[in-house]
Amino acid sequence: MTVDTGHHPARYPGAADQPTLDTWQEGPHNRWTFAHLGEMIPTASISRRLPATLASDSLDAVALPGLRRRLEETYTDAFLVLHRNKVIAEYYRPGFASDDRHLVMSISKSMCGLVVGALIDAGGIVPSARVVDYVPELTGSAYDGPTIQHVLDMAIHLDYSEDYMDPASEVQTHDRSAGWRTRRPGDPEDTYAFLTTLTGNGTPGNFQYCSANTDVLAWVIERVTGLRYSEALSTYLWSKLDADQDATITVDSAGFGFANGGVSCTARDLARVGRLMLDDGEGPGGRVVSAEWVRSILNGGDREAMADSSFTAIHPRGSYTRQWWCTGNERGNVTGVGIYGQYLWIDPGTDTVIVKMSTWPEPDSEHLHALQNELLLDISRAMDSNALNSNDLNDANTTGPESKETAA
Repeated sequence: MTVDTGHHPARYPGAADQPTLDTWQEGPHNRWTFAHLGEMIPTASISRRLPATLASDSLDAVALPGLRRRLEETYTDAFLVLHRNKVIAEYYRPGFASDDRHLVMSISKSMCGLVVGALIDAGGIVPSARVVDYVPELTGSAYDGPTIQHVLDMAIHLDYSEDYMDPASEVQTHDRSAGWRTRRPGDPEDTYAFLTTLTGNGTPGNFQYCSANTDVLAWVIERVTGLRYSEALSTYLWSKLDADQDATITVDSAGFGFANGGVSCTARDLARVGRLMLDDGEGPGGRVVSAEWVRSILNGGDREAMADSSFTAIHPRGSYTRQWWCTGNERGNVTGVGIYGQYLWIDPGTDTVIVKMSTWPEPDSEHLHALQNELLLDISRAMDSNALNSNDLNDANTTGPESKETAA
C-alpha cells in the first residue's frame, strides 16, 4: 500500500533517497549506515560486564516496610527515587543494571509533549492551529479539523482501538506499519502512510486515548523544524538534560521515530525528565519549556473530558493534558505511563521523582495498575515522614555531573 505523504527529513545530509536493506552497504549510504546499523538491521549488545545474578538495591532511605517485596511482586526491572537532585533509593532486578536502557513505552508520549511545548513557546507551533495547516497530507482523515491542542490533550474522536491484544485493532496495524510486528498484505508501508488512513469524525470533546495522536504530533514537529523526529527529540529535550547516556528510539522503514512508545533510556536519565518538570522546565543544559507550560500540566487538564473509567477508578479527579496523566489527588501527582508497567511519577510536594520500569506479563492490568499506584502513593507519603533534607543526602548519589564517575 503506497501513499504519497510528502517530503520527509532525510536520514543524513545530502541523501537523495532512503537507504534500504538492498542498498545500505553501498555508497553513499554506507557513510551513514555503517555508524547507524541499528536503524537497518536488528542489533544485539555485547556487554562490557557479565549480568548480575542477584538483584541490587539501596532502599533504606525510603522508610516503607516491604518495599523490595512489593517491587518484585509488580515485576520491577528498575526503580529509582530522586529527591531534589539526589538519588536516594534504587533497585535493579537480577540481570539488569543502572546503566541499562529500558523501553519506556508511552512515557515516550510525555517526552513528545515537551518537544511540542518547546516549539509552542518559541512560536513555531500555534496550539489553536489545525493539524492540517502543518501536515496537509492528513486532509480527509480524522485529523482534518482538530487543532494541535486537541491532539495534545487526546480530546478528539477517532476510529481507533487501543486493544493491544486484538490482531484486528488499529493499534496492531499501527505497530506493524512501524516495524513492531510482522507486516501483513495491505498494511500501510510506514507510519506516515498509516496516519493518513485513520477515520472518525474528529469531533473535539471527551478524552480518547489514541497512540496515533502522538505520532501526528511528531510529524508536525518534523514539518516545523525540518529535523527527523529523533533529531528534534535530541535538540529540544535530551541534549538539555545532562543525561548520562544517549536514549534510543525505534524507527520504521522511512526512518520515522515511533514517538508514541519507542524510546528506551536508563532509569537515571528518565528521572532527569521528571526533574525538569519540578524545575519549571529548566534543564542543566538550558530551558526546555516555559514555567507556564509545566504549570499547565501540574494544574491538571479538563476533568469533565476524562472518559477513561479505568483511570478514574483509581484517580476520581483525574485528567489528561499535553501528553501527561494528572491524578487530581491531594498531592498533585502527575505521571507519564507506559504499558507493561512503566511509570514516571512526580510528587511536587516533596520535590521527588519516582521511576518504575517493569515487565508485566500483560500490557494493561487493572489489578497491577492499582497495586502500582498504591505503591507510588505510599512511597510519596513515606517521603513526607522521612523529612529529608540536604544534610541527610551528603552520601547519596546525585544526578548532576559529579555522579558520572560514581554511578553504578
